[in-house]
Amino acid sequence: MPPDGPPKPSKSLQEVVDAVGLYPAEAYVFVQQGLTRAVQHVHGPAADEAEDAKSTKSRRKATAAGDVSRHITGRDLCLGLRDEAWERWGLLARTVLARWNVTSTMDFGRIVFALVEHQFLQKTDDDTINDFRGVFDFRTALESDYRVNPKVDAGDAKPKRAGKKT
Repeated sequence: MPPDGPPKPSKSLQEVVDAVGLYPAEAYVFVQQGLTRAVQHVHGPAADEAEDAKSTKSRRKATAAGDVSRHITGRDLCLGLRDEAWERWGLLARTVLARWNVTSTMDFGRIVFALVEHQFLQKTDDDTINDFRGVFDFRTALESDYRVNPKVDAGDAKPKRAGKKT
């Protein structure tokens, strides 16, 4: 889904937002940023910039020749967007997305395909908007399935003792 080279959009993002009329610009930006996270999760992080120019040039040739794909499925993207929403907003994720009129995984698909239509993203011949249908239930995935990830390893944390009252 992400373009191999710099995208050449046919309109500005705001023009796409106005043309579709369903979602604010923040929803499109969120999907674009979540796409980066999902691609990294599926294919690994982008190559380290410290690599020498020769290997970078070879990798670019392979990508241009189609040997290396950074494509992800609609399901992969939806799961990446769920994780991005959890990280950003925790249990408020569903509320934030609902304020943007994003209430199902099909809304993610509509945003993606609007971005594809205006050359912000690319798709394969096999990609369809139906890839986004019913990937998960928003209430379950964004609320019931949410788990708090502790920032401190539980083995390292020492409980504080309450001081004695005198």
